[in-house]
Amino acid sequence: MIHPSAQIDPAAKIGANVSIGAYSVIGAEVEIGDGTVIGPHVVIEGPTRIGRDNRIAQFVSLGGDPQDKKWAGERTELVVGDRNLIREFVTVNRGTGEGGGITRIGNDNWLLAYVHIAHDCQVGNHVVFSNYSALAGHVEIGDWVIISGYAGVHQFGKVGAHAFIGMGCLVGADVPPFLMMANEQGGRPRGINSEGLKRRGFDSARVAAIKRAYRTLYMAGLSQAEAREQLAAQAQDSADVRAMLDFIERSERSLAR
Repeated sequence: MIHPSAQIDPAAKIGANVSIGAYSVIGAEVEIGDGTVIGPHVVIEGPTRIGRDNRIAQFVSLGGDPQDKKWAGERTELVVGDRNLIREFVTVNRGTGEGGGITRIGNDNWLLAYVHIAHDCQVGNHVVFSNYSALAGHVEIGDWVIISGYAGVHQFGKVGAHAFIGMGCLVGADVPPFLMMANEQGGRPRGINSEGLKRRGFDSARVAAIKRAYRTLYMAGLSQAEAREQLAAQAQDSADVRAMLDFIERSERSLAR
């Protein structure tokens, strides 16, 4: 299951039933979990840990040095979970010492062709990155986020769970959970991701509570401080609104308004 032309460092740890295609290069301090399939011409540099049952297409580059001038050669890592689909020409860099040292990708994500994930990013589970989308350094992406083609997220940005980033949208501010962002010169909120929430089993009461929170934050003409007070009251009856409020309170960049 390992092509004779593949170059695998003796220090690499390869799990059971792993397939590695022609001319792929697996470096030292690389761990690959059971059942993972790696196509031809893939380069994986260490330290990198990859979980089980991932599918990595040809010409992917994982674990490369961070593209950050502050990186001074310190030991940093890339950690990839289980059952991820990583398509052609995807690039994912290791972390930096100043950024926590680890770039992390969770489970069950789709990274489609030409996606770039920069150093120190933290990506959750069930996320879809469409073609040519990109994350700058230190970005946090919650579970079930969809990032459409040619979209990008500014460094240190946060995107909350279940958000939808539209095609070509350049996200320069933190995006609370459940929102849908559209491309109008800069990304701006355009309602909640209601269709995505329905597909994931959110009932009408949960969706209604999220819509009410959205109207409070974006349509009521309130200052952010006033909106937070009202959201705090709404959060007593809704864990989803509490998640939105928690996201807002830990936001480090300006909030998308």
